[in-house]
Amino acid sequence: MNMTAVESTTLVTVAYDEALGVLQLEFRSGAIYRYFGVPATVYDGLLSAPSKGNYFNQVVRGHFPYRLILNTEAGGCSEALGSEGAR
Repeated sequence: MNMTAVESTTLVTVAYDEALGVLQLEFRSGAIYRYFGVPATVYDGLLSAPSKGNYFNQVVRGHFPYRLILNTEAGGCSEALGSEGAR
């Protein structure tokens, strides 16, 4: 999974594993989420979107199961899976 730094007020990095369909997003808050079953077209759309935050909210959030990998605000990791977008 290759990380790509992005210009965004919401996101810091975006990574994608095409073989597994896993999209990893690092938010400015420090939280890192992995979204599962994400098609490559969604990843490509996110990278090319003029507003990464708007694209995330409209296309990713609430549409794919996810896992919180790191939450710096809570000071640790989470193993909980979610079926709706990061809140």
